[in-house]
Amino acid sequence: MTGLKIGGVPEHFNLPWRLAIEEGKLKDIGLDLHWSDMSGGTGQMIRGLETGSIDIAVLLTEGITKAVLQGLDAKILQVYVTSPLHWGIHVPYKSDIKTVDQLEAQTFAISREGSGSQLMAYVKADQEGWNISDLKFNVIGDVYGGLWALEHNEAQAFLWEKYTTFPYCEQGKCRYIDEVVTPWPCFVVAVSNKAYAKHKDLLDKMCTVVNQRAREIKKDENTVEIISWRYNLRSGQVANWLIETDWNYDGIEYPLAFEKTVKYLLKLNLINENEASDWRSKLFFN
Repeated sequence: MTGLKIGGVPEHFNLPWRLAIEEGKLKDIGLDLHWSDMSGGTGQMIRGLETGSIDIAVLLTEGITKAVLQGLDAKILQVYVTSPLHWGIHVPYKSDIKTVDQLEAQTFAISREGSGSQLMAYVKADQEGWNISDLKFNVIGDVYGGLWALEHNEAQAFLWEKYTTFPYCEQGKCRYIDEVVTPWPCFVVAVSNKAYAKHKDLLDKMCTVVNQRAREIKKDENTVEIISWRYNLRSGQVANWLIETDWNYDGIEYPLAFEKTVKYLLKLNLINENEASDWRSKLFFN
């Protein structure tokens, strides 16, 4: 039995991983996989891959692409969620902010430097035609830090997955005003180069097991109820989310998606031309 450590956000996207572990499907292939909830999101997982506290991460496409091209000792194993992520744009509940244009030159709460919450703020700024250099950020750690920052006027906006934050909007902790959708498949599986060199075949089998479990979840008529219970979300919200979401059931490669991601990171000056050169060989295992 091979023991490996994996990190991912404690959100509904990762139910296939949690069930595959709980049901012993990964032990059936000789893998004892230890899951760690990473509430700090992609930035926390990149740090975990850097320090070796995790071997595998399920994280945002744009965040890991930037990190690998800037020297992270890891690569992308496969796309995990093929559909885009719907980032809710949230503002303080009692603020006068009603529309996105009011957020120009305001401060955005972000979980960590290089996180999706930061990168998607850049994407939104680009879409709105703002001066990207005017963006200001307040690093807050996780979703709870983001809510605190809004409540205490330490930030005027906070981007996070809209279904995850829906209960907080209901509770009056923040207010949803709009969304920004990733222009690429949203989640990928990344592996440290060290772990891949030792366990290539086992990691490939792992992805096959999880992709199959995702297919079963997508088809199961009880999935809405299961996710609603496990993640404390309203069933109607979960039903909408499930319609919008697809996992990579067949382990397909999506090279054009990464080409788009790299071009966008270049456009936003988040990577340079040298880092973007020969990106295919840097991002993926041969």
